[in-house]
Amino acid sequence: QVQLVESGGGSVQAGGSLRLSCVASGSISSINAMGWYRQAPGKQRELVAQMGSGGTTNYADSVKGRFTISGDNAKNTMSLQMNNLNAEDTAVYYCYIILRFRHYWGQGTQVTVSS
Repeated sequence: QVQLVESGGGSVQAGGSLRLSCVASGSISSINAMGWYRQAPGKQRELVAQMGSGGTTNYADSVKGRFTISGDNAKNTMSLQMNNLNAEDTAVYYCYIILRFRHYWGQGTQVTVSS
């Protein structure tokens, strides 16, 4: 079975940086897409960044120029580098993959930004 585990979250002052990591395990092949989304209490789930199988990337307007998604297929890992964080970035961040039309995600990691 597919399993995803996020790490790297924590508390940081506005203007600081964090790097989130995601490790995938299980029966994984031909991933259609992967990325990160976040959800803050009382707010809509937001797609933060995604990467297609061809390597194309897409970012939410709110994080463009600040966040960068990357992946290492050989190690089955995915990262999200977050720079110049602000209070609006506070949320639980989840990594996900789409495999054979099925969506998998992890338990999430909390990111808290204080201003």
